[in-house]
Amino acid sequence: MKTFISDISRKEFPSDQKISAKTIRPSILATIQKENPSFGLASNLAVSELNKYRQKYIGDYLMREVGELNELEQYVLGSLKNHTIITDKAEEGVVEEYTFAQKMTDKVASFGGSWKFITLFVIFLLLWVLVNTAMYFNKPFDPYPFILLNLILSCTAALQAPVIMMSQNRQDEKDRDRAKKDYMINLKSELEIRMLHEKLDHLIIHQQHELLEIQKVQVEMMNDIMTRMK
Repeated sequence: MKTFISDISRKEFPSDQKISAKTIRPSILATIQKENPSFGLASNLAVSELNKYRQKYIGDYLMREVGELNELEQYVLGSLKNHTIITDKAEEGVVEEYTFAQKMTDKVASFGGSWKFITLFVIFLLLWVLVNTAMYFNKPFDPYPFILLNLILSCTAALQAPVIMMSQNRQDEKDRDRAKKDYMINLKSELEIRMLHEKLDHLIIHQQHELLEIQKVQVEMMNDIMTRMK
């Protein structure tokens, strides 16, 4: 099997992994030359080495755009490097355990914000008013203007509001976690698209280079034929 020596690592690789510096995108080539000033257009490297510098180029791009790599972006870059699916990792190991108070809070908030609660509460008010009105001459337990009922309503509203707010705060935390996962997925998609463009550009440039080489060979053959005919 034919091999070649990389001008980057001086290691031996199979010839089918050989990449010429002429076919590398200028932005990637500039990244390589920062660490290897002697790497010129006549140099060669392996595909695996080129992929490492592509990853480095993406990291440098994020550093320039964001200022520094935060935890989410490093996680996404690691996911790209390891070829893992970020949607699987986002849900991996996530086990939410609620306390008894949190469960009760959610149930109260869910029931208090439903039509079932409104219907039952309206029925309760009507029954309270009708019963005390019917017992008007027989000493009702809460005569008009229903002071006890007003106290019950005030206490219910005072307790229900903080319970609903606690449930809403926990829902906001869930929404933030969901937004964080969406950000990681969108970021990885953007980076993968960028990598795909890099690979397509490299393929097009490589094909053009091969076509030029074939044309050069054909021209040499035509020159030989013309020379022989003369």
